[in-house]
Amino acid sequence: MNANASIKRIGIFGSTGSIGTQALDVIAANPDKFSVEILTANGNEDLLIEQAIKFKPNVVVICDESKYAKVREALASSDSKVFAGEKALEEVAGMDIYDLMLAAIVGYAGLKPTLSAINAGKAIALANKETLVVAGDIVMQTAFQKRVPIIPVDSEHSAIFQCLVGETRNPVEKILLTASGGPFLGRKPNYLVNVKREHALQHPNWSMGAKISVDSATLMNKGLEMIEAKWLFNLRPEQIEVLIHPQSIVHSMVQFEDGSIKAQMGLPDMKLPIQYALAFPQRIQNSYPRCDFKKFKTLTFDEPDYRTFRNLTLAIEALNKGGNLACIMNAANEIAVYAFLRNKLGFLDMTDVIEHTMQKVKFIQQPTLEEYLDSDGEARTYAAEMIKL
Repeated sequence: MNANASIKRIGIFGSTGSIGTQALDVIAANPDKFSVEILTANGNEDLLIEQAIKFKPNVVVICDESKYAKVREALASSDSKVFAGEKALEEVAGMDIYDLMLAAIVGYAGLKPTLSAINAGKAIALANKETLVVAGDIVMQTAFQKRVPIIPVDSEHSAIFQCLVGETRNPVEKILLTASGGPFLGRKPNYLVNVKREHALQHPNWSMGAKISVDSATLMNKGLEMIEAKWLFNLRPEQIEVLIHPQSIVHSMVQFEDGSIKAQMGLPDMKLPIQYALAFPQRIQNSYPRCDFKKFKTLTFDEPDYRTFRNLTLAIEALNKGGNLACIMNAANEIAVYAFLRNKLGFLDMTDVIEHTMQKVKFIQQPTLEEYLDSDGEARTYAAEMIKL
């Protein structure tokens, strides 16, 4: 148990990714407020070792079991306990050694550890949108039963969350999710057909990992965020609207039933929503750059190009139909992005793979957790066979 009860004990699941590394920067700047108790990584053992030596966590988990010996040896002289494998992730998530989980594992892999943490009564700072896309009904129902707060880290959902603070009794008419439009805003299919990995990774405003950068370029990221918002804020699909906002200053908006709109704004910097989620309900001082509105003469908003960026249309279909369709879509998307990043699939072909998989894998209206896991596996297999991975 931490000697100082005012220090919040953090478990960072996915500490070597973009969100995890920025969260550690936030924690390092506030040693009187946070301690690091858990660090986990998939396969980046060198960075994980470096982080563990600096932050001295109670527990370290490397998912790739082939790298266990190297990590254990490097940390042999420390007090950190080292585990390996996916099962260890779930078990560590359920341990009573921390207060808040930063769920920053990319993709479907984050689902089981997050559920394990919720079942153990841990507060969740959720940076993994796929957890709610895949099994949002089960995750939110479990959180409700366990009285566990889920604080979103995504800049858009953090914005909505912040706009809703103090508004619990006031019904929401709709939310407006903003999207930068990604690196291919305004481009048409004849241009996109030749797009390669390096183009898709050049996001104009945000610094993100490879998977999320590609999802932003295809607008799948915004589709996943629509589904996440439905579960996080208990909304109907028709209450969720997407707006293209290239400046990325307005992070999202909430319109109440009296027509009044609240927006949360700031410079595009993921450390802000990370810090907000870790410190909630407090806001803590920082020295990040401030938004100077004199430098932004215009803020523009436009409708997405649904015909060119069909991933957004597929996500809206999954949002409306419900069941396991979003789970199927997410699995196919993860396989398609994996193939695209390895130059085995074209940019526009990703959408075709996702669409065919959504049509082929069996639809279940009210899946159990087991059926979600089966649907995910089936969709991955089908998509991989289509691509011939």
